[in-house]
Amino acid sequence: MGIEITRESFDAADHARFAARLTDQLAALRAVLARPGFGAGPASLGSEVEVSIVDGAGRPLGVNRAVLASTLDRRVTLEVDRFNLELNTRPCALAGTPFAALARELEDGLAELRRAAATYGGRVVTIGILPTLMAEDLGSAALTDSARYRALSAAIRGLRHEPFPIRIGGDDPLELDADDVTLQGANTSFQIHLRVAPADFARSYNAAQIATGPALAAAGNSPLFLGHRLWEETRVAVFRQSVDERVDAEPDDWRAARVSFGHGWVRQGAYELFAESVALHPVFLPVCAEAAPASAGIPSLLELRLHHGTVWRWNRAVYDDAGGGHLRIEMRALPCGPTVADMTANAAFLVGLTLGIAPHVDELLPRFTFGQARRNFYAAARDGLAAELLWPSARTPSPEPHAAHALVAALLPVARAGLVDNGVDPAEADAHLGVIAARVARRATGARWQRQTLERLRTGRTGSEALAALLERYLAAAATGRPVHEWERIL
Repeated sequence: MGIEITRESFDAADHARFAARLTDQLAALRAVLARPGFGAGPASLGSEVEVSIVDGAGRPLGVNRAVLASTLDRRVTLEVDRFNLELNTRPCALAGTPFAALARELEDGLAELRRAAATYGGRVVTIGILPTLMAEDLGSAALTDSARYRALSAAIRGLRHEPFPIRIGGDDPLELDADDVTLQGANTSFQIHLRVAPADFARSYNAAQIATGPALAAAGNSPLFLGHRLWEETRVAVFRQSVDERVDAEPDDWRAARVSFGHGWVRQGAYELFAESVALHPVFLPVCAEAAPASAGIPSLLELRLHHGTVWRWNRAVYDDAGGGHLRIEMRALPCGPTVADMTANAAFLVGLTLGIAPHVDELLPRFTFGQARRNFYAAARDGLAAELLWPSARTPSPEPHAAHALVAALLPVARAGLVDNGVDPAEADAHLGVIAARVARRATGARWQRQTLERLRTGRTGSEALAALLERYLAAAATGRPVHEWERIL
């Protein structure tokens, strides 16, 4: 986020100073976005992948600081819990073969993480939620030893003053109360960064919001949490509830949720999303930089970026002052794993569908309300390819309901056109979208594979034994590098 956080408590003067910085920096953001030529440049692609570390028995292993110290790879950073790390890939041009380049970055970085983790008896797992997690693995002792995470946890607890109620439906409904934010660390995701021109931001962002539901339905890889069979993408429910500072929040609560799909279509551009973050959400970390540096006249906006980074929209606007300054859309909904082949295919479908929709988004929005797009997102997270999703239609009334698996298949040509029209090599697009087509044809997501495998493994085993056996099967299959639809078929 640009500012090193070394403090864990703050007073009224800190908040007043930070608030003044936010006001000034919103004005500076508006001004820089209005500059002719700001953010101009070729589209690019980058990513972040969060991983878990487990021991030889498949149990979470809290050695992230030691593993980080054992690698010289500057792409690796800490994450919320001691058994998490994050790998940030270097950006590459969208034109040409970006997903092949992304795959190389991921394979190289994950190999280095595996090497470093092995030094401490650890194994790296690319999965949305570890099936072997237990309640005792989460809590204050699991929090990464970092002032940043301690301050964040304290700030959320300070606003809430009581435990976080976690209530998730599914085959085995879950109810528990959490005392801090370490449940965040149960979730590992694969986040895509797409650079877009400021003039195109509103259309592109709204297109990403529309595209996220179908993309998430095809990508599910998080069906288990604390031994409970829940949503296809249980991460979505866990993350939203584990950092909700609103006490006694109702589904239609007027207070804006800290983790959300958003509050409406973007009307003009990125500025309004930053302004929303400032207006709607209390400050968690009022840390001011000692100076406000600017690069070639481009403001850094460090405090604004810090605050905006503590508002977790599933698609988030990113301002970056590097390289003359630019804007990105951070697509945060996809899960980690199962393999690099699956993650790059998921990225190709989500990015391609966003780019394919963007030129037509102005004609789609009157046929598709924001509430309907938000409904799609949560339906996809809950039910995956079995969800009913809505899609805008030229016929009245719009939208029309579709089975998610059929809708994804029908949207693959739109995603291909979006990629190819933006310079992606046709063979590259076909290779990665072909993984999605095969996965959907077989209904073989990572979440479905986990559910079916667990069902078979439960015979003759205790619950914890079955979950441990599931993780071993998963690790062995993922080590082949083959996408999940090519794994052993569980009937």
